Amino acid sequence: MRVNEKYSTLPAEDRSVHIINICAIEDIGYLPSEGTLLNSLSVDPDAECKYGLYFRDGRRKVDYILVYHHKRGSGSRTLARRVQHGDGGPAARGGRQDQPLPGKAGPVGAAEPEPPLDYHEDDKRFRREEYEGNLVEAGLELERDEDTKIHGVGFVKIHAPWNVLCREAEFLKLKMPTKKLYHINETRGLLKKINSVLQKITDPIQPRVAEHRPQTTKRLSYPFSREKQHLFDLSDKDSFFDSKTRSTIVYEILKRTTCTKAKYSMGQGEGRKKDSALLNKRRKCGKYGITSLLANGVYSAAYPLHDGDYDGDSVEFNDRRLLYEEWASYGVFYKYQPIDLVRKYFGEKIGLYFAWLGVYTQMLIPASVVGIIVFLYGWATVDENIPSMEMCDQRHNITMCPLCDKTCSYWKMSSACATARASHLFDNPATVFFSVFMALWAATFMEHWKRKQMRLNYRWDLTGFEEEEEAVKDHPRAEYEARVLEKSLKKESKNKEKRRHVPEEPTNKWRQRVKTAMAGVKLTDKVKLTWRDRFPAYFTNLVSIIFMIAVTFAIVLGVIIYRISTAAALAMNSSPSVRSNIRVTVTATAVIINLVVIILLDEVYGCIARWLTKIEVPKTEKSFEERLIFKAFLLKFVNSYTPIFYVAFFKGRFIGRPGDYVYIFRSFRMEECAPGGCLMELCIQLSIIMLGKQLIQNNLFEIGIPKMKKFIRYLRLKHQSPSDRDECMKRKQRYEVDYTLEPFAGLTPEYMEMIIQFGFVTLFVASFPLAPLFALLNNIIEIRLDAKKFVTELRRPVAVRAKDIGIWYNILRGVGKLAVIINAFVISFTSDFIPRLVYLYMYSENGTMHGFVNHTLSSFNVSDFQNGTAPSDPLDLGYEVQICRYKDYREPPWSEHKYDISKDFWAVLAARLAFVIVFQNLVMFMSDFVDWVIPDIPKDISQQIHKEKVLMVELFMREEQGKRQLLDTWMDTSRTPAGPCGNHSPPARPDGPDGPGGTP
Repeated sequence: MRVNEKYSTLPAEDRSVHIINICAIEDIGYLPSEGTLLNSLSVDPDAECKYGLYFRDGRRKVDYILVYHHKRGSGSRTLARRVQHGDGGPAARGGRQDQPLPGKAGPVGAAEPEPPLDYHEDDKRFRREEYEGNLVEAGLELERDEDTKIHGVGFVKIHAPWNVLCREAEFLKLKMPTKKLYHINETRGLLKKINSVLQKITDPIQPRVAEHRPQTTKRLSYPFSREKQHLFDLSDKDSFFDSKTRSTIVYEILKRTTCTKAKYSMGQGEGRKKDSALLNKRRKCGKYGITSLLANGVYSAAYPLHDGDYDGDSVEFNDRRLLYEEWASYGVFYKYQPIDLVRKYFGEKIGLYFAWLGVYTQMLIPASVVGIIVFLYGWATVDENIPSMEMCDQRHNITMCPLCDKTCSYWKMSSACATARASHLFDNPATVFFSVFMALWAATFMEHWKRKQMRLNYRWDLTGFEEEEEAVKDHPRAEYEARVLEKSLKKESKNKEKRRHVPEEPTNKWRQRVKTAMAGVKLTDKVKLTWRDRFPAYFTNLVSIIFMIAVTFAIVLGVIIYRISTAAALAMNSSPSVRSNIRVTVTATAVIINLVVIILLDEVYGCIARWLTKIEVPKTEKSFEERLIFKAFLLKFVNSYTPIFYVAFFKGRFIGRPGDYVYIFRSFRMEECAPGGCLMELCIQLSIIMLGKQLIQNNLFEIGIPKMKKFIRYLRLKHQSPSDRDECMKRKQRYEVDYTLEPFAGLTPEYMEMIIQFGFVTLFVASFPLAPLFALLNNIIEIRLDAKKFVTELRRPVAVRAKDIGIWYNILRGVGKLAVIINAFVISFTSDFIPRLVYLYMYSENGTMHGFVNHTLSSFNVSDFQNGTAPSDPLDLGYEVQICRYKDYREPPWSEHKYDISKDFWAVLAARLAFVIVFQNLVMFMSDFVDWVIPDIPKDISQQIHKEKVLMVELFMREEQGKRQLLDTWMDTSRTPAGPCGNHSPPARPDGPDGPGGTP
């Protein structure tokens, strides 16, 4: 398998012209470097192969790249090993030693001592050679290149010829367009006029991409079959399978090709004698080769190539450059996305993500408009709000009880005027309407996406994809195969131990040898991982997740203690301005601390979720992805929303009362809400965390980290020696440039940040109506940022077929349902909406809100303070206080049951619970009604799918009739008399002189 023959980069016709000169140079023992030879012939090989996009013959396109690390001598650069497989005969597999370099007396490496033997590197090399040989046997064509500008890195270029593409496309049941064209049903009448007007209006914001133009005709698609090639348009075989499809086909071959027969080629040594079972295990590549080879470091990377450069004046126009200009540029932020071109270049799975993100962003526009209207309504009516006017009226002279023990003094309610007025911006009757609207918006969004998804499935020929998807699910992961192999080896060793003590019959020895030889190959097909094998991993998962959630709660508790202690410390400040802004200062600093902790823990929890999923050893990639998503979402959900849940539902609920407060660790008194309620603080908390996460985590990190890496690479290049710098500045091959890009890490981080944002938009929207607006502004940038990252900064991912967004849809539905419940509780318990209604209809004397503030405040006699808790400066307001007020529904001190819960509290609580029940059931019913009214499949798409089926049946019936006519014609021809020997019946007698009726 090992090939050492050096191939010239020139085509055969150019090599034959100078063959005498080359042989003469070889005869004197000096083989010039490849660059020198090519320069002497005045031909640029890189231009012939389009800088790595094609093989060195300039004709065969590179469909996939395998990258590996190899060791080369540091004293001098070794000769290039550029080897081709797949188009050479047996002679090409013969080897010859490389010629010595100038000034050397012997072969390469003879002048310096041979490096020490590395069994692991040797094993990797032989596994690569065997694996590449198996790829050649599978029909692929390979070309190796170790003479690269990246030191110690070799590349294997893979090309799939036409017969392999056809074979694999048939295996994978890839739907390909046929010659049959049919017209798409167009709307008629009024709808047609409306569509034409909309197309003219939206024409300036449409991308200038051919795939995005409205299509009136469509080609009938059918799973590719070599027997029915006449159905497909094969006039241009080079473009029939696009680059995305070719790389997908090659990747499928890479996954199923194995290398289980590789063995050490070195002599006997200690390393080989010890633990042969372990070496055997390490040599196995598993059932599907490339994943195991990448996991074991045999290859360092595997990826398809980008179509070319995306920027520059002399760059050929390609899909990548078109995407960069019409999609991945911030200057086209106002345009629609060219989703069809994204799917053509990156595959259906990534295309569906950007389509979903586009639909979500479009749906945020009406939500943002309504949120702005609600906010402006609160702004316009703030001067008419009677409760806030009463709080700001200094004539009421309401004296409030201290906010903390000893250090805090009495304070005037009018000092909280600004907070009360600001609370009305978000706590007004329009908030309830907006909560109902957002619940219906979430249901409409989900239905709209399902319909959009069906349209994309029809356009992308993904209807009837379930069977193929089930086949993909059965591909085991490399880690699973390794674990199964380890289990099988352990079982085999246990069986050997048992057989040592039990005499074995001679007739069974041969059978046992066969079983031993097949250990790790066939045995792994029968052995599976059971729940007992995974029980330690499941237990570790459970304990770790509970511990991580406990850590989040502990951090929130620490921030609470910080707020309490900071408020007490600021209350001792002599500056009146500092003491008047204690709430704002404490709230803002605490939220910033929460934001920093959330961002840090998000990264930590992401790594922990991946580690926990790995130790579970899921069988398939789909199972691995779903388990990872569940764990990461659970941890990040708790991490992001726990501080918000505390402010919304727990702060100020369990504080006790003056004279009998609740303490944490017997030292820290629980926090109270402001007189206007906790809704304003919830708004501050939500807005800072949401905007901070979007600005820092989603945008700054995604922009700043790649820029920083690029700057570090520039500094390294600047500090290199001049010769190395000149070499690096030369134009690299396409596969070398793509190798320096970041590997694609999946769509989970992209979906996760959008799902968390969707939670901010829906879960607590009652407290922050401007959340959809900020989400919309973020997503406009996020789409172009992600697009630029995929086009310019990431290696091209392998195209994956998918017909939906998977588990993310279920998470979205769950968040939407949870949002209804949470908003019901926010309106009912966090805001003052229900207490105002109860007061207005039960206690108001004149049917207005006058007296509402006084109704919500209870009285406390300062003589009832516990020892050591009274203010140290009772005359801070300039007069002696005997009665102070606090927000609660309790009996006054002059009552018979002083400080007990009053009946007003129970009336308000009953109204709150009733509102939660009514609101939740009403909104749930309305959401389900929207779900029922809007069909999942658009009517026109359903008709088009039915039409395709009818046309396909007609096509095959016509083909069958043609075959039958041809068969009948052939049968008639065979029955025609061809002479005396051509008919089994006696020949007809010729007419005699007597005529036909004459007698013999």
